[in-house]
Amino acid sequence: MAELPRPWSARVLDGADRAPSRAMLYPVGFRPEDFGRPVIGIASTWGMVTPCNMHLDQLARAAEAGVNEAGGKGVIFNTITISDGISMGTEGMKYSLVSREVIADSIETVVACQGMDGLVALGGCDKNMPGCLIAMARLNRPAVFVYGGTILPGCLPGTDRKLDIVSVFEAVGAYARGRITEAEFQAIERCAIPGPGSCGGMYTANTMASAIEALGMSLPNSSAQNAVSPAKGEDARRAGQAVVNLLRLGLKPRDIMTREAFENAITVVIALGGSTNAVLHLLAMAHAAGVELSLDDFDRIGRRVPVLADLKPSGRFWMSDLVAIGGIRPLMRRLWQAGLLHGECRTVTGRTLAEDLADVPDYPPGQEIIRPLDRPIKPESHLVILRGNLAPEGAVAKITGKEGLRFEGRARVFDSEEQAMEAILGGRIQKGDVVVIRYEGPRGGPGMREMLGPTSAIMGQGLGGDVALITDGRFSGGTHGFVVGHISPEAYLGGPLALVRDGDPIRIDAVERTLTLEVSEVELAVRRAQWRRPPPRYRTGVLAKYAQLVSSASLGAVTDLQLNP
Repeated sequence: MAELPRPWSARVLDGADRAPSRAMLYPVGFRPEDFGRPVIGIASTWGMVTPCNMHLDQLARAAEAGVNEAGGKGVIFNTITISDGISMGTEGMKYSLVSREVIADSIETVVACQGMDGLVALGGCDKNMPGCLIAMARLNRPAVFVYGGTILPGCLPGTDRKLDIVSVFEAVGAYARGRITEAEFQAIERCAIPGPGSCGGMYTANTMASAIEALGMSLPNSSAQNAVSPAKGEDARRAGQAVVNLLRLGLKPRDIMTREAFENAITVVIALGGSTNAVLHLLAMAHAAGVELSLDDFDRIGRRVPVLADLKPSGRFWMSDLVAIGGIRPLMRRLWQAGLLHGECRTVTGRTLAEDLADVPDYPPGQEIIRPLDRPIKPESHLVILRGNLAPEGAVAKITGKEGLRFEGRARVFDSEEQAMEAILGGRIQKGDVVVIRYEGPRGGPGMREMLGPTSAIMGQGLGGDVALITDGRFSGGTHGFVVGHISPEAYLGGPLALVRDGDPIRIDAVERTLTLEVSEVELAVRRAQWRRPPPRYRTGVLAKYAQLVSSASLGAVTDLQLNP
């Protein structure tokens, strides 16, 4: 067999002058023969801070074994992860989106510094997955992503009611309204999370895993496996083998992460009814790959791609249910056969997407999770890009149609998530209100917190069809209801959201794709003259640095845009 390429490690390890480098590696397990093998980094986001990632150390070992079996030398290293579910609704949540950049920066730093020839990255929660992909795109060395897998649902004792983390958030609102007892509230809290894995609906983690598979950067079925399963360990091992094959083929991330591949990812996210966070993360990943992608692309693709998956949070089924009937591959095959996917795109298998999908069997007869194309849940995308005098640069609405397609109401304005949550739990939000949460954008927050707490409390109080919520922050994939986020420009930069006052009429129209503050331009000009930007909430540390560098949400909230004019 021909010698495997070592384009980066040779510079660090070969020659008499590199003896000190080699000497440092003997204690970590290198043998003399390993110095002639390509070095493959295994970037693990393992940690005991969240069930999403608590098992990734085992998967990293499996990936290392796969690399070594294929003729490479695997080297495991760790980066951080955080938990949205734990930090949600607190000041700590401001670090969530920031962690995406920290993860990308740290992986790029280790791989580039150590002269690694390729990369396997393992992620299991919302921000570490796009963080891994951003690093892969920047480095442009052969790479494969491994998803940690979905959690199995919990169960309320004495019933057949399945639970997950969103069940707990919604129970907060139900308990505050007196709709459930304290005993039921505590039972839901204790039983919702039964073990390892990412949140069990088509929330952000499963959405991004599916998007990455559709993008071509993970192996077939990687996105649709239970975290606790033999299949997931085998996926990690095969990923280690695959990255060595990619090195042999000379196939790099930017060869795979093309504009057409991003269109495939958007298409699959829409068909699955995925999270609004996919918009933010795919924009950022495309930026890192040097691919032009904008909100207009989501709008264009969304007009021709239907929602087909009846998955939570808006639907009936869990990701584990989808795993049981074949995952997303049969759905992708249907979309490809209908001309909605670009089959010529390459994937980490080394083949084209069309070749990967050619022999995929269809779903079993009688399943109700994935609808046929001629009987969709919604004929167009649930991810609706809105523009108007409240969002000149765009906003992202998650509208499945169950909550209607239009909403008109009066503004209830809050300058932080905490203020809004206090009012919701205090029973001060009524039918017809449009809850406005501002100064929570990328720079104003800083960090663009997710509003799962407020939206879940609204749903838990039974107001999901009667109250809308708009924000320059963002939403968890577990959010459902009439919600609009990512409003740009954000309030902190003087966007129109900063000018809204209590009682102002607001109209949200998913058909016309508009978000309108029904106040005269003359009145808005007066308010603008009176407006003063609030002082920054952080002046030192990582949040202060992030606020100085981060771009608009409409551009993916990236931190290196200004560095590459």
